[in-house]
Amino acid sequence: YLGKIVDLAPREAFARERLHPYTEALLAAVPLPDPERPFNPPQLKGDPPSPLHLPSGCPFHPRCPEAQFPLCAETPPAFREISPGHWLSCHLR
Repeated sequence: YLGKIVDLAPREAFARERLHPYTEALLAAVPLPDPERPFNPPQLKGDPPSPLHLPSGCPFHPRCPEAQFPLCAETPPAFREISPGHWLSCHLR
């Protein structure tokens, strides 16, 4: 997100583990090939920040539905391994 890797995992992890809120929004925005099923993609708040003027803290915090203030707005999250081979950059996951 904005040039930062926020989620890195094997394909299988995407079906069974918690993901970064941005990754979850991306996956939820993919329509399913079922004309009978209503498609309501998630709506993230606000506009994406300019990559020339990155927000402080977590780059996704201005649009994140789970952002905790002031933590997410002031402190960049560490990119840490949450399970074998699954790396995530989020304070809350």
